[in-house]
Amino acid sequence: MQKETKRQKQVAGEIQGVLNQVFQHLGLTMIDGGMVSISSVKMTPDLLEARIYISLFKVADPKAAMKKLEDRAWEIKKELAAAIKNQVRRIPELQFYLDDTLDYVFKMEEVFEKIKKEEK
Repeated sequence: MQKETKRQKQVAGEIQGVLNQVFQHLGLTMIDGGMVSISSVKMTPDLLEARIYISLFKVADPKAAMKKLEDRAWEIKKELAAAIKNQVRRIPELQFYLDDTLDYVFKMEEVFEKIKKEEK
């Protein structure tokens, strides 16, 4: 696997910062009573695609929440373009992915608790 270049990291960091502001501006930080945040952004080597990893906390239906983001992707991209148009040659395509790291952490904690109880 290819290591991320300095430019990829710079662009990803800038896009993540701008997208956090865009999400707040568009009211996308709360969906269905749950919290939505951008856990990370990864850029392809050609900088034409941004893979945005979304973390959902206490969202009843994660698939529906992701669908809402996909449906508003053009609006998000428009706001992003306005903010970074002078820093990149082309505005990257946005791809949203569900980051299930938190779910994995909670499941692992449950397993460890269960093991501790069984040992006692």
